[in-house]
Amino acid sequence: MPIHPTAIVDPKARVDPTAEIGPYVIVGPEVEIGPRTRLMAHVYLEGPTWIGEDNLFFPYSTVGVASQDLKYKGERAETRIGNRNRIREFVTIHRGTEGGGLVTSIGDDNLLMAYTHVAHDVHIGNHTILANGVTLAGHVLVGDWAVIGAFSGVHQFCRVGRHAMIGGYSVVTQDVPPYSLTVSPREIKIFGANKTGLERRGFPSETIDKLQKAFRLLTRSKLNTSQAIERIREEIHECPEVEELIEFIQSSERGVIKR
Repeated sequence: MPIHPTAIVDPKARVDPTAEIGPYVIVGPEVEIGPRTRLMAHVYLEGPTWIGEDNLFFPYSTVGVASQDLKYKGERAETRIGNRNRIREFVTIHRGTEGGGLVTSIGDDNLLMAYTHVAHDVHIGNHTILANGVTLAGHVLVGDWAVIGAFSGVHQFCRVGRHAMIGGYSVVTQDVPPYSLTVSPREIKIFGANKTGLERRGFPSETIDKLQKAFRLLTRSKLNTSQAIERIREEIHECPEVEELIEFIQSSERGVIKR
């Protein structure tokens, strides 16, 4: 395997022969690196960490280090990263804690731009984009295809639903509904369905129209949440995406953004 002579790879690490370890990379024990994954330079990995295939880690990214949570007492916790992810410069990914299930995980085909922070016990799905400086506090869940704009912060225990887009510089303190376009210039607001993103991903116009109608009833009808859900069920039929939206709202523990 191509390992630069300045790299330090612990003998207990497991590195696929097709992986590439660049200059000044440090790979600790109990780190497993899959086929064709490339660590460019100055990357730091601690275990237990599992990294899949065809990932690309840019310089100065840090993966699997101990949580900043003051409750963390050194318990054995893990970091799991899937396939085909791009981890840009100065990204920090912390391992899990006992209070959150002991695992931080990232799925497949994600782009984490420079200075993104993924805290302990965060779970990121697939095909997401986290722009420069995004900060995810502990226990955050990010659904598939979500996009989080630059320098946005997501409060601990919040969820970002599938196909949602959060505008840059947003401060997210409640769950972000799936399929939504949400922006927070001074106070966070929801503007309806993420129409452009859903069109790009091939959602039928009928589905997008039903989602737009559901968001109008939820945010602009002057109904409370329960009344709005009842109206949505009465007026919108045979739309799994709307059903997912309703289930997401009803299962929220922090409340959802409606304004």
